[in-house]
Amino acid sequence: MAPDCFALKQSMAAAEADPQVDTGQAAVALVQQWLDRYESEIIGRRLESPSEFNGTMIQWFHWYGEDDGGHWRRLGQEAGNLAAAGFTGIWLPPAYKGSGPTDVGYGVYDLYDLGEFDQKGTIRTRYGTKQEYLAAVQACRQAGLQVYADVVFNHKIGADSPEDFGATPFDPANRNQGLGDERTIRAWTNFRFEGRRGHYSNLIWHWYHFDAVDHNLLDQGMAAIWKVHGADFEHNVDLEKGNYDYLMGCDLNINHPAVRSELKAWGEWTLDTVGVDGFRLDAIKHIASDFFIDWIGHVEQHAQRDLFVVGEYWSNKLESLSWYAANSGGRMSLFDAPLHYNFHAASTSGGQFDMQRLLDGSLMQAIPLLAVTLVDNHDTQPLQSLESTVEPWFKPLAYAVILLRDQGYPCVFHADYYGAQYGERRHGEDISIDLASHRFLIDRFLLARSKCAYGAQYDYFDHFNCIGWTRLGTPSHPRAMAVLMSDGDAGWKWMEVGKAHTVFRDLSGHIQGAITTNGDGWANWRCLGGSVSVWVEQELITELGVVLD
Repeated sequence: MAPDCFALKQSMAAAEADPQVDTGQAAVALVQQWLDRYESEIIGRRLESPSEFNGTMIQWFHWYGEDDGGHWRRLGQEAGNLAAAGFTGIWLPPAYKGSGPTDVGYGVYDLYDLGEFDQKGTIRTRYGTKQEYLAAVQACRQAGLQVYADVVFNHKIGADSPEDFGATPFDPANRNQGLGDERTIRAWTNFRFEGRRGHYSNLIWHWYHFDAVDHNLLDQGMAAIWKVHGADFEHNVDLEKGNYDYLMGCDLNINHPAVRSELKAWGEWTLDTVGVDGFRLDAIKHIASDFFIDWIGHVEQHAQRDLFVVGEYWSNKLESLSWYAANSGGRMSLFDAPLHYNFHAASTSGGQFDMQRLLDGSLMQAIPLLAVTLVDNHDTQPLQSLESTVEPWFKPLAYAVILLRDQGYPCVFHADYYGAQYGERRHGEDISIDLASHRFLIDRFLLARSKCAYGAQYDYFDHFNCIGWTRLGTPSHPRAMAVLMSDGDAGWKWMEVGKAHTVFRDLSGHIQGAITTNGDGWANWRCLGGSVSVWVEQELITELGVVLD
């Protein structure tokens, strides 16, 4: 039975219409029920061999990566190493032309310019040329990596000229509060893409392709969100600021037929030109959820296969995430922002965080089939707008959680894997950031994930500081594993792995020596204070040639 996305959306609409129903709680329950019904079908459609597959993606960029045009070349050289380490998917940065030569890609100017045309002061993008991009994607696919393209459908920035049109001002802090009548404004809304000259698409964007802007050249002193004549703020978006349709730049009018048609055409063109396996959708809390039922269905029909799609709805509220998942018909996964914030809180609490509640309110716990789990990303790293960085000492614990548990599709952050050094000048002061590489331990966890993270999972979340879990393996992957961590003092815990009289070693290398299970497959496992230990069978250590001492 194919998953019925419209049934889920209709159930959510009925819950919202009932004043006796708590919409947030209903959203969580409805998505859980829907996933319970269609889990086997969803997994089967995603994977050719869905029975035992521990996929892991890497976000292969960070906000302050090198602006030398060499990113795609470096990726082509690194693709084989990433696959060998255990990664199966890679999330690439926005590959199209931004508003300037150094744009990270989220100030999107031209979706069709992948570093091919002389526009915005450059031919290449921040990351390189179109040819280098396509070569890097091909290298990833040849290495066995799925490739996910970053998509910004919310806004455009860097128009070629201003236009005059009617618009109504609204309070930036409350988009339900008007600030006066409609009037003529002048704003940068005309995108002609003169360097591309109609290649791939001949659509010229005008003011009527957008529903709001945040500037008026005729009255630059007035702070307002200007709703474009004939358009409305979209529904089924986040309700922050009354209606959070508008975020920045020229906000796309998703309800305009030409806009919808263009975004579908671009999806087809990207699949045909680049050959990606899925998409990461940016800023979806500002885009009507209904659109993605239509768009994802369209591009999958064009591809004649299922595509992996994950949306960035950045909220630490499980109810809000579940509501969007329901209204988009369960067609996409979502980043587990609540889990990230739990990690951040635990890392900054000085051992006073209740580790028993580390997963509370997370997608990993509530709706794991739609959860893309992460520790940090380009928005949460230091100096960024959503800065909430997980402290370095806690990152190994957090990565053990997302990589070694049964739930969720984990995403490793480039800056956590390779490290990063960068800086900014703010308020007359130079700020330098040095992020440590956690590659050694992440690689060890990836090894454990590929060999041992299968089968039944027994949880031991029964202590304020020290928690753990075990994986018992399957006939195809029979190796067992025990994971123990503490955000306080050194810890120990009796846990079962189902392997009697078996010798285990700590793959992390934090604790030397061995632990042997008793006749019932139990042992007293140990970890250091503020640390994590991953205990795997000594025979596996020998078989893989891993050096621990």
